[in-house]
Amino acid sequence: MVKRRQIFQSIRSLFIQTADTPNEQALKFLPSVQILGENETREFLSGREAHASPLAVKLFSVDGVKSIMFGSNFITVEKLPQYEWQILKPEIFAILTEYLNNGLAIMNEEEELAEDLAFNEDDDEVVQMIKELIFTRIRPAIQDDGGDIEFVEFRSSDGTVFLKLKGACRSCDSSSVTLKNGIESMLKHYIEEVESVEPVEEIEVEEEEKGYANNISQFETKVLPRTRNHEEEDSPPSL
Repeated sequence: MVKRRQIFQSIRSLFIQTADTPNEQALKFLPSVQILGENETREFLSGREAHASPLAVKLFSVDGVKSIMFGSNFITVEKLPQYEWQILKPEIFAILTEYLNNGLAIMNEEEELAEDLAFNEDDDEVVQMIKELIFTRIRPAIQDDGGDIEFVEFRSSDGTVFLKLKGACRSCDSSSVTLKNGIESMLKHYIEEVESVEPVEEIEVEEEEKGYANNISQFETKVLPRTRNHEEEDSPPSL
């Protein structure tokens, strides 16, 4: 009897808030329980990629869901433009409430910190500094907006850093401003070897199947010439 009361109290304590993101097609759901480990994220761009997470599979069953990203304490859902949040939100809330109340595992197996930010002995000094700055200063701000950032490569020949934005920030209209005015300025301020930051974009191909878009991802790197302004600001830039 006592055990049943404790379970009931635990269920009643669950609540889910929502927060807008810079991308009007993406909404950030904030459950009162932890989703992944600290600083961990996992993104699913289609239902086919969601096999690693039973919760992601359930969310993709909602017509109009385009992509899903899990963070340590949030879930970002991106929708197709022709669908309205007033229709999608009740279905998403219902799935999250039932699944999280049951205490089921988010992932089929434990996930570790993405390898792109993991420090390893093969990284040179510049790459280590870039990863450290992304991990401590840039990534938290990006995650606050329901997204994430992935380090792809540093090309030492011309000082170019290649990054990939994920989640709500991946298809946001202001992502290019964030990348150039925010991230690039900060990396250049602290690391003199960095000359520019460029996005690695994913080309999406929509597929009419089960009401969502399946994405065929391939990397397209756009390298734009940029002249560095050597005048340093007195205070470090912020995102």
